[in-house]
Amino acid sequence: MFGVKVVPGSSRTALAGVLGDLLKVKVAAPPEKGKANKCLIEFLAKQLGIKKNQISIVAGQMNPVKMVKVAGISIEMLLEKLGD
Repeated sequence: MFGVKVVPGSSRTALAGVLGDLLKVKVAAPPEKGKANKCLIEFLAKQLGIKKNQISIVAGQMNPVKMVKVAGISIEMLLEKLGD
């Protein structure tokens, strides 16, 4: 599980670095009706090369700071795939 700071309404979806102990991700979707959350999950799944259902937001659904859980992947692989 790791923390993510989501910046919705950006021009494109991309990693934006690290903010303290949080991964910062800009998403193109607006922060309404779960669109930014869905965009975040799709982006992370693509970056990690896993299925969307392996990723879940376990805390912060309505907050820009979220706790994300990724199933079936080690922390080492996560860091490698996200380019840390």
